[in-house]
Amino acid sequence: MQPLTPGDPPYIGPHRLLARLGAGGMGEVYLARTPDGHLCALKVVKEDLAFDTRFRARFGREIRAARLVRGPFTPAVVDADPDAPAPWMATEYVPGPTLKDAVLAGGPFPEPSLRVLALGLARALDTIHAAGIVHRDLKPSNVLLSPRGPQVIDFGIARAVEGTVLTRTGQTLGTPAYTSPEQVTGDEVSPRSDVFSMAGTVVFAASGEPPFGAGHPAAVLHRVLSGAPRLDTVPEGVLRDLAAVCLAKDPEARPDTDRILEELSALPLPSAEHGWLPSPVTQQIDLRENESQRA
Repeated sequence: MQPLTPGDPPYIGPHRLLARLGAGGMGEVYLARTPDGHLCALKVVKEDLAFDTRFRARFGREIRAARLVRGPFTPAVVDADPDAPAPWMATEYVPGPTLKDAVLAGGPFPEPSLRVLALGLARALDTIHAAGIVHRDLKPSNVLLSPRGPQVIDFGIARAVEGTVLTRTGQTLGTPAYTSPEQVTGDEVSPRSDVFSMAGTVVFAASGEPPFGAGHPAAVLHRVLSGAPRLDTVPEGVLRDLAAVCLAKDPEARPDTDRILEELSALPLPSAEHGWLPSPVTQQIDLRENESQRA
């Protein structure tokens, strides 16, 4: 969390800006307070996308769909204005680090935490898919960590940039290390594409590395298409078996979320008393909650 800069507006829509939370490929993210006093994460689209009429149309459609997504593992959309000079969307604020930041700072997650992570991601995808949305860019930086479980963000937003300035400049949708083979080849993308990305996200949490390694995007995409994922750090048994089948090259060979949930629900989970997150992550969440209360 960073303080606002002199160039930041005091308000976006009816929401008062409090601090900067970060920035991504689509724009700036702010901590804001709604008129009724609640905190929200407000994402403002950057200028080059704001001038693209096709993006605006897609962004509006995705917002309407995203408003239908309601579940314990998906922060709700609380407000949006796709027609503003700089389009924006506000969601419930989750005062936790991303999975990416938590693993890079504290190392891989233990097996009990991995079980809750996988189960929560599968439930989030089940909720998202039930609303007719395919996430298309599920990755560790799009998973926020909360005591109540992982929180999947930015669902459906990747679709809004299809056919806009991003693709016209040759950029690839999705993140290479977690992109499904069918996204690479330009074939039809279905909910099972998200299943592939979900498995890659769990592998990262277990190892600190994506399943097909790091490096130049072209080399990573080649391994996604033809290489075998590295799964030796994923605990043996259900978690590793599920990761292997979810990372199948053929989407028809991957399980759907119903089957994933059935298998994961049989695993023992950490007690509510001790929580599911490693203690350093819980400490980070406490610090962020204190920061947000002071903002």
